[in-house]
Amino acid sequence: MIESLMDLTDLARAQILSAFYVFLRLGAAMALLPAFGERMVPLRVRLVLTLAFTAIVTPAVAQDAVPSQVLGFALGTEVVIGLALGAILRLFVLGLQIAGSIAAQSVSLAQIFGTQAVDAMPAIGHVITLSGLTIAVIAGLHLKVAEFLILSYELMPLGRFPEPEDLTSWGVARTAQAFGLGFTLAAPFVITSVIYNLALGAINRAMPQLMVAFVGAPAITAGGLILLALALPFMLQIWLSAMDGFFANPSVANR
Repeated sequence: MIESLMDLTDLARAQILSAFYVFLRLGAAMALLPAFGERMVPLRVRLVLTLAFTAIVTPAVAQDAVPSQVLGFALGTEVVIGLALGAILRLFVLGLQIAGSIAAQSVSLAQIFGTQAVDAMPAIGHVITLSGLTIAVIAGLHLKVAEFLILSYELMPLGRFPEPEDLTSWGVARTAQAFGLGFTLAAPFVITSVIYNLALGAINRAMPQLMVAFVGAPAITAGGLILLALALPFMLQIWLSAMDGFFANPSVANR
């Protein structure tokens, strides 16, 4: 009986230690994850989500993968890896924010509809970002994040500090992808802005006495809002496809 209890105690100790290491990685990642790590989400909700993801991910981590290093070293590696994973996914939200800022500047709505929310950006940026996060959650973001966190133990094994060169190249590639994605999503607004300014310049040369700014301002404002209503579904579809491509192959930058 005593030997059985000792074996059970050792098994429980290994399970708790494994769950603790998983909690360290997931807790750091949860601070930056899209939707789950937003600053508008209360800290208690984030804690519950972290515990829920820990309960899902821990059984998928092999018990023999528990590091033998001291707790302080393992704590440092898991926190760094968790922050890296969360930051990589946060770049997709950054792409939406970049697209919203470029779109608002292109159609002259950045100053008219500016806001003082948690993330300072034009109102169009908030609409695009919130719509993207909502669509991602509806499309099963929690399942994709859980699979990605489980896969992360193959990309970055537990208790092993990631190679700085690999981590840097991965982050640079994903950052470049985020900026490229943001500009791609905002391309319809940029094209509309170019056409609008060319037309305004031609009208100004043909009719110098006409106050083209007063005539063109309502037109570009209405055009920007109409374009947002028409283009937003396609923008979100492209953005969601890019995120799904990352989840399908997180180790290689999408082309």
